[in-house]
Amino acid sequence: MTRDPIAVDGRDPDLSATSEGTGDTTPEAGFLGRSVERVGIVFAAAIVLAAAILLFEIFMRYALDSPTNWVHELSIFLCAIAFIYGGLFCAARDSHIRVVLIYDALGPRLRTVFDVVIYVISAISAAFFAWASWLMVKGSFWTPSGDFHMEGTGSAWNPPTPALLKGFLFIVMIILAVQFVVLAVNHARRARRGSKQDA
Repeated sequence: MTRDPIAVDGRDPDLSATSEGTGDTTPEAGFLGRSVERVGIVFAAAIVLAAAILLFEIFMRYALDSPTNWVHELSIFLCAIAFIYGGLFCAARDSHIRVVLIYDALGPRLRTVFDVVIYVISAISAAFFAWASWLMVKGSFWTPSGDFHMEGTGSAWNPPTPALLKGFLFIVMIILAVQFVVLAVNHARRARRGSKQDA
C-alpha cells in the first residue's frame, strides 16, 4: 500500500485526517495547550544540558582524573523532568500513542465522539494519578512528625531531586488533567457544531 505524495509545503494532506495529527498543537488544546508547547523548549534544553554535563564528566574523569560526584544525578534529574513534561507536551499536541485499528476506520463525526470519551477517561485517570502523586509528595517533603524535610538521594552529594521530581510530577498531573478536560470540552463543542450543520 502506497501513500499519495506529500504536499509541496512538506505536510501530508491526508495526515490530519488520521490519529497521527499534523505535529502542531491541536486547536482543541486551547490556550493551555499553546502555553505547554511554548514552555516545552525549556525541557528540550534540559536534555541538551544533560548531554553537555555528561561530556564534562567524561573530560573531568578521563582527561584530568578528577571525577565529579554530581553529574550523574543531575543528568538523571534533567532527563526525568523532560520525560515527565513530555507526557503533557504530547497531550497538548494530540500526539500520544494510540491503538488506531478501530479509530482510523471511523468517520469524522464518530471519531469526534470517541475523542470526547477518550479525553474524559484520560482526565479522570490523570486526576487519580495526581492524587497518588500527592501522597508521594507528602512523604517526600514532610517527615512523619510533620517537619519539612525534602527527600534526598542518599549519595555523597545528596540533592533533593527525588522530592523535586515527585513535586513536579504532581504539578504536571494536575495540568494534564485540566488539559484533558479542555480537550474533551472543545471536542464536544466541535461535535455539537458538526451535528447542527448536518441538520
